[in-house]
Amino acid sequence: MEFEEKLAGLAAKIRQQGAAIQTEEATKNAFIMPFIQSILGYDVFNPLEVVPEFTADVGTKKGEKVDYAILKDGAIQILIESKKIGEQLNIKHASQLFRYFHVTSARISILTNGQVYKFFTDLDAPNKMDEKPFLELDLLNIDDHAIPELQKLTKSAFDVDSIISAAGELKYVGQIKRVLAAQFAEPDDDFIKFFASRVYDGVITQKVREQFGHLTRKATTQFLGDQVNDRLKSAISGGNQPTTIAPLEVITAPVPAEEVAGNNELIVTTEEETEGYNIVKAIVRTEVDAKRVVARDTQSYFGILLDDNNRKPLARLHFNRAQKYLGIFDAERKETRHPIGSLDDIFLHAESLKATAKSYG
Repeated sequence: MEFEEKLAGLAAKIRQQGAAIQTEEATKNAFIMPFIQSILGYDVFNPLEVVPEFTADVGTKKGEKVDYAILKDGAIQILIESKKIGEQLNIKHASQLFRYFHVTSARISILTNGQVYKFFTDLDAPNKMDEKPFLELDLLNIDDHAIPELQKLTKSAFDVDSIISAAGELKYVGQIKRVLAAQFAEPDDDFIKFFASRVYDGVITQKVREQFGHLTRKATTQFLGDQVNDRLKSAISGGNQPTTIAPLEVITAPVPAEEVAGNNELIVTTEEETEGYNIVKAIVRTEVDAKRVVARDTQSYFGILLDDNNRKPLARLHFNRAQKYLGIFDAERKETRHPIGSLDDIFLHAESLKATAKSYG
């Protein structure tokens, strides 16, 4: 099985079972041990590879344990500290990792709640675990850039020197991306002043700062929308489709109770699903007003409806799996799933999508 498929399989298991997990021990059994075994490739039942409840007396601290120690060639390479799924992962949860990192041969430590994995090393000072991770992985929102780095930690490809050499760049790129995301969502004064000082010649008073706070939020939102729409225009033009499309507008309607079953926190709308939704909307807008096309995400698929009506399904995006599918509906509202290799493949089904939209009048 391909590495990405294994990740997708574990992610699907978390979506299905996450709400039923109530303890740290259950989290270990359901998600963390499968991650060590299936994703990293270490035999959790072989004490020469994986030692649960690893103990090493540290100074005055006697009998403290780290949840797992992973060995390769007889030496401890990775330490893992576990928390219950859904629990926030703060640096205060890593006290054992800090102490054990100093007295073992491990160069990598992991803090996880079964869904989110934070990877640490010793970039700032030798043999002292950094306070900030060099890599973060959320199995319900996987960053494609993290996958090749994660593969370096697998048993078959473990290369600590390669990992450490790449860790510095990964650490700061990841932090910059998170800062940008936070600023785009809610820009702070310095971020606002940065742009205001470059486009406004007057004195930046409190009133001007408030005005540019609104303008900065609006500009960053439109910028991100333009990036998506530029991609859509390019793809449509390449497919000999009309090049005029609606502005980016993502509407998430309430999710039906029968789909959620009390697990709203497990529904994560990905960037890829959002882009797929905008592609479908760009295609069908020649038949219906784009404002009538509404997104409705669920645990099992991302639905696209006309008029926010379950009886008027336009398409379903089955992206929570290794092989992605586009579901298209006929006049009888029967779904046919078509495998797609990339988002651009949606345009191959443009006529069918327009026919479905047209059938609803």
